[in-house]
Amino acid sequence: MSTPFTLSRTHTCGALRLAHAGSEVTLNGWAATWRDHGGLIFIDLRDRYGRCQLTFSPEVSAQAYEQARNLRRESVIAVRGRVADRGANRNPNLPTGDIEVMVSEIEVLGPSQPLPFEIMDDPKASEELRLHHRVLDLRRDVLKDKLILRHRVIQAVRRFLDSRDFLELETPVLTRSTPEGARDFLVPSRINPGQFYALPQSPQLFKQLFMVAGYDRYFQVVRCFRDEDLRHDRQLEFTQIDLELSFVREEDIIALVEQMIVCMWKEALGIDLTPPFPRMTFATAVTRYGTDAPDTRFGMLIEDFAPHFAGTDFRIVADALEQGKAVKGLVVTGGASFSRKQLDGLAAFIAARENGGAQGLLWGKVGDDGLISGPLGKVLSGDNQADFLAAFKVNHGDLILAVADRPETVQASLCKLRLKLGDELGLRKDGDLSFVWVVDFPLLEFSAEEQRWVARHHPFTSPRPEDVDLLEKDPEAVLARAYDIVLNGSEIGGGSIRIHDQELQRRAFAAMGIGEEEAQNKFGFLLSALRFGAPPHGGLAMGLDRIIMIMTGAHSIRDVIAFPKTTRGACLMTEAPSPVDDRQLAELGIAVIRGAQPKEKP
Repeated sequence: MSTPFTLSRTHTCGALRLAHAGSEVTLNGWAATWRDHGGLIFIDLRDRYGRCQLTFSPEVSAQAYEQARNLRRESVIAVRGRVADRGANRNPNLPTGDIEVMVSEIEVLGPSQPLPFEIMDDPKASEELRLHHRVLDLRRDVLKDKLILRHRVIQAVRRFLDSRDFLELETPVLTRSTPEGARDFLVPSRINPGQFYALPQSPQLFKQLFMVAGYDRYFQVVRCFRDEDLRHDRQLEFTQIDLELSFVREEDIIALVEQMIVCMWKEALGIDLTPPFPRMTFATAVTRYGTDAPDTRFGMLIEDFAPHFAGTDFRIVADALEQGKAVKGLVVTGGASFSRKQLDGLAAFIAARENGGAQGLLWGKVGDDGLISGPLGKVLSGDNQADFLAAFKVNHGDLILAVADRPETVQASLCKLRLKLGDELGLRKDGDLSFVWVVDFPLLEFSAEEQRWVARHHPFTSPRPEDVDLLEKDPEAVLARAYDIVLNGSEIGGGSIRIHDQELQRRAFAAMGIGEEEAQNKFGFLLSALRFGAPPHGGLAMGLDRIIMIMTGAHSIRDVIAFPKTTRGACLMTEAPSPVDDRQLAELGIAVIRGAQPKEKP
């Protein structure tokens, strides 16, 4: 049974040092470890500030010693005692390792039951079990440190933006469904039967309205919601650092965000970054890295082999070229040591649908004689081999990998293959930081599903002034005033200059097949606001969770969110989502189709 709380702490568990020796102190916390050394009991007391060794001796207090003998780990206790020098028994791994507290009095405030798993930084328990008991999981130092760093980053951002005249303004959580991009989460309205609110995918429309209203520098650390398939760096609910500014151009926003990133890394990690960060066009990113979020920590760029393979009689390549397919590949420095088993493994890897779905991987090794062996050696004749090796700076001991397939398949497969090889060869190091701005995105992309042009970012992104006249003539050629900031192959932020002219917004909608009636129905409140004096404006949203994931070296976004969902969208701790009773459904006027299956992503 727990006892009344009378021993209020005088110090936290991480505060005591040798200078406190001889002082009487009171500590509160969790009994993290328990050790009986025959006549002495040692307990490491833990709170969020640190750990401190407690020593229970019958010579100091027989009653406290007996209570400690029966104490379970992770029980919450309060102790009073005298700080003593540990002498030769110091623990150099703890800030409090020079001292111990000789306990004279103890209160058991919250006894613990037997634990479902050990509270340690490298737990043996499965992630499923730990997520089910997330409260215990959060006691681990490794997770605690990540959440504390998250707090520090948020506070650094707030101080930085406040010093630059930004206002932290809130936007609605219950809003109108304007389906663009991912699916909305819908919330039924009891007061208005048959009608729904939507949870915001982002505050995009509202932050633009703030600009029209004259609040020229807005920010928000905001929760956003997207009903989309999950993966290691994506959650249904996530946090953005959201910015919007008036009377700015792209350069102004990019410079501001770079300064903010410098502030975040300096204040949270003590790391000095040096802007400006390099820039890369969308076309270069996709062509050389296979993605618009390139990992620039290492080379091994995608090369176009097709011009050098023209005229070959090697059937696979010849047929691909004749059918207008792409033939591209990678040069792996020192990769000639790869075994045939490893090469077959790489071929199987890119054959998987999630890794591009390529139907084959051609390879060639360059020997000491300067000749290419393997299938690619049959593609090139002797003279052409020398030209090929010179063109792509291939040396003996290198490995050449090639894929011949549809351009989109080649791009996706080589992107995944490049990253896999980067991991296997130790080229993607967590400690390295490689920022890059990706610019000159296409404004629109064609949706085969909808058979129309759709916005690549969102329908309020401004086209470049020199491309406006192409909206009706050649929409594919129109470039956007958009910019993404990428770190180590992860997009950590993206934004654009917005359309602030009502006529240009109408033309952009028309290029996307959105007529006047649909535009008014979905975005009428924004279009109405643009009629009454809208300033030039733009902004950017940064993914806080992804940033913290990279900062802490975590490999899953779940490790930097206090109460995350699984890849199935479930909270194992609260067992959400869950059914609701028929009375609640009837009150909302909703009928549930029992046994309905989720629609697969096309």
